[in-house]
Amino acid sequence: MKKLLFQFDTDTHPSVFDTVVAYDGGADHVIGHANLTPTNVRSLVEGTIFTRPPKSKKNTAIFVGGSDMEAGQALFEAVQSYFFPSFQVSVMLDSNGSNTTAAAAVAKLASSGSLSGKKAVVLAGTGPVGQRAAVMLAQEGAEVSITSRHLDKAKHACANMKKRFNVDLTAIEANSFDSRVTAIKGANIILATGAAGVELLKAEHWENNSTLEMIADANATPPLGIGGTDMMDKGIDRHGKIIWGAIGFGTLKLALHRACIEKLFENNKQVFDAELIFKLAKEMA
Repeated sequence: MKKLLFQFDTDTHPSVFDTVVAYDGGADHVIGHANLTPTNVRSLVEGTIFTRPPKSKKNTAIFVGGSDMEAGQALFEAVQSYFFPSFQVSVMLDSNGSNTTAAAAVAKLASSGSLSGKKAVVLAGTGPVGQRAAVMLAQEGAEVSITSRHLDKAKHACANMKKRFNVDLTAIEANSFDSRVTAIKGANIILATGAAGVELLKAEHWENNSTLEMIADANATPPLGIGGTDMMDKGIDRHGKIIWGAIGFGTLKLALHRACIEKLFENNKQVFDAELIFKLAKEMA
């Protein structure tokens, strides 16, 4: 029986990236649907759960994606609300690579040293990856702050993660190099999750920071988010700090994404959100 993955995307067009990885993860066919919301997804969900007999439902799965994390979370929850005993399929949430990218970055940082009790700053952390990475760092015992150019946006992200994961994050307004240097003062860990091609710190802003131990940058588009690092850095030492570049931990991200897709077809009861994806990332790292 063919393994069918239904790609439920909140954007105008289903993600090509997610489609390719889905095939690489073992799906026989990937069927994309766009512009989905909690109010228009019911008939699609019912199509996945009412078509195959119980023993064959493991061959159908749903992937929820798109660029908007909040919209994805709402759609993810709506999909599951239409399940009932014996009528469900496995489902995964990874809006804008939020869970897999964040999990890979934090898992590699955790493989480089203890995160517990450390002060971590997620620069430009209000996007999908930044929010989920902040949660994972906090769950590993770090004291985590999220920066944004706008304080209200940072506060909103912190409130969302508190509601979903019950973790306490600190919001910081940082809209310039000087304010970001202030934000990382005393930090042990920096994770940059800003927009592609936007430099958040220059090399001189962190090279002589005596408290910094680890840095990761999720940006692979020049200029990088953290100047003085390289996208290929794989836990190398630069100025006494362990550095992970976007491609450096990106290998794990892709492997993790593929592994999650493969596991969706093991049975029809898998629910892959941040918790399970991060657990798998730590095992793979």
